[in-house]
Amino acid sequence: MRSFRIFALLSLTATFACNPTSLEGRLTLMPTTRPFTYLALGDSYTIGESVPADQSWPEQLAELLGDEGYAVGETYFLARTGWTTGELEAAIQSAELRETYDLVSLLIGVNNQYRGYSPVVYRQEFADLLEQAIAFAGGDPGGVLVLSIPDWSVTPYAEERDPSAIAAAIDHFNAINREEAERRGVSYIDVTLISRQATEDKTLIAPDGLHPSGKMYKEWAQLALPAALQALKSGQ
Repeated sequence: MRSFRIFALLSLTATFACNPTSLEGRLTLMPTTRPFTYLALGDSYTIGESVPADQSWPEQLAELLGDEGYAVGETYFLARTGWTTGELEAAIQSAELRETYDLVSLLIGVNNQYRGYSPVVYRQEFADLLEQAIAFAGGDPGGVLVLSIPDWSVTPYAEERDPSAIAAAIDHFNAINREEAERRGVSYIDVTLISRQATEDKTLIAPDGLHPSGKMYKEWAQLALPAALQALKSGQ
């Protein structure tokens, strides 16, 4: 397999997580046609903070797509632990990406909420990122998946904070990203309800006490699979 890295995910002092990890790309062949390309944009929830690289939800989604006969060729990750919408925007500009991709995912905003940033600014920056994601998908909104922000208020990390206030803020930010996604005809994947199951099932939390486990990421990937399949089918 060839490896593809847009950014090394190296920050040990990021605002919202511990021990960043980088992810490897894949190169496989799809029967009858070319392999698909996939760009995953986001933060620690995209890179799979605190779990093995192959347990991140984009990697598990790629595996599920392969099981369906839609092998992902080159999987690129532009994500870093602690990134806000503004930091992801800056990274995209610095990376000077000019390629288009068959599938693009966007999950961003928890660090805006964590740092107490304005929801008004989040809306504008998220809308800009979504337009960029659509451009990366060749101008096709059908090639883009937006995932909601998971609720970290149910994690051990939040026990000494105000879980109810965190949950309310997450809902507010998710109302914004859902509205912007639906306005543009982009598939919206609500993983927040799954994240809240960690109240009863602690195996959904990674060993760091904050991020999702590979088990939870698998559920995200399964939830995203139908929309990803539709995106790839329509793009053929």
